[in-house]
Amino acid sequence: MHPAFLGLLTIAIGVGGCVAYYFFSNWVLDNVLFPAKGPQAGRNINRANLIRPWLFLFPALIALGLYLAYPVIETLRLSLTDRDQDGAFVGLANYMQMFGEPKFWEAMRNNMLWLIVVPAMSTMFGLLVAQLTDRIKWGNIAKSLIFMPMAISFVGAAVIWKLIYDARPEGTEQIGVLNAIYVAFSGGAPQQWLTLPIWNNFFLMVVLIWIQTGFAMVILSAALRGIPEETIEAAIVDGANPIQIFFKIKVPQIKSTIMVVWTTITLVVLKVFDIVFAMTNGQWSTQVLANYMYTQLFVANDWGVGSASAMMIMLLVTPILVWNVRNARKEMR
Repeated sequence: MHPAFLGLLTIAIGVGGCVAYYFFSNWVLDNVLFPAKGPQAGRNINRANLIRPWLFLFPALIALGLYLAYPVIETLRLSLTDRDQDGAFVGLANYMQMFGEPKFWEAMRNNMLWLIVVPAMSTMFGLLVAQLTDRIKWGNIAKSLIFMPMAISFVGAAVIWKLIYDARPEGTEQIGVLNAIYVAFSGGAPQQWLTLPIWNNFFLMVVLIWIQTGFAMVILSAALRGIPEETIEAAIVDGANPIQIFFKIKVPQIKSTIMVVWTTITLVVLKVFDIVFAMTNGQWSTQVLANYMYTQLFVANDWGVGSASAMMIMLLVTPILVWNVRNARKEMR
């Protein structure tokens, strides 16, 4: 079957199935279970209205159960078993083994470094760009160019930056932009940037900062435009300069948006995998938790330790998710 026809058939079945489900479920609810007629018509209508929202939520709840709840429970179960013992229950042995591996602590250390650098730099650059581009005529063009990396996959971005960091033998023409500049100005030998201890982690972080700055810019630009003009005009009348207006008037008013952007990027950092896998595969002390999990699951074929590391990622992500949800509810109130 032709892929295009298969895609159209999938869409037709999916959309048709949804329409049929909502039509027939509401028909059964209103005409069979709680018919709006007879002496109990009023009570039946109220009951039907109470149940109706759950009819719309039911498919989503099923999907969440199959694709979210079940994998979490199964991963937790696997983290407590040993594949070499035919799936026998071993308690916390996999976690103890994981805590005893230097690569795990290297991954934890690097993830903490990513958490400190990437959200801060992405949010800072995004806020700076959002402020500056609103003050120039071609600001929208600049925003489009800066947002463009968001349309590139992490693997695609990793390949682009791997070419930028590329190093050819000394004496040959350098195709890597960074080495071309370095050799031209310093006259030294080209560097293998991704193998340099400690610094290579920062070279990897640049890729994610490059991508996430566009996201931060769009959200923060909208927040800046929502600031009441009266507060800025009052500050100008009081003699405040542009820097004072920015840091003492604008930033405090968009503090909640800044925190949302910060925490959203933090979640991305905790799950970062593609960039590290495509550029170094965790070599040269660049291991991160997601790549460590992949290595344990699909290279070492150790589902116990791999699942334990997946649970560690979930434990790190969950508090931030809870905090975001609580803040969202507070703003809605």
